[in-house]
Amino acid sequence: MTVDGQHLIERLERWREFGAVWRVVSRTREAVTIAFCRCDGGEEIDSLTSNDPDLLTWLDGLTSSEL
Repeated sequence: MTVDGQHLIERLERWREFGAVWRVVSRTREAVTIAFCRCDGGEEIDSLTSNDPDLLTWLDGLTSSEL
């Protein structure tokens, strides 16, 4: 199943809104890998890798959902 960048961005925003943390763990010009971590900012419980250009643009300059 192919998931578009807008869906991935919404997933990242929901994750943050629920108090959990996501972090960029790997980034190249072509793709990004993001770790989804528990609400306490600890253990990684899921991850995704995407080469969607909308997601890459949205993530430009971001390394995590933590401010």
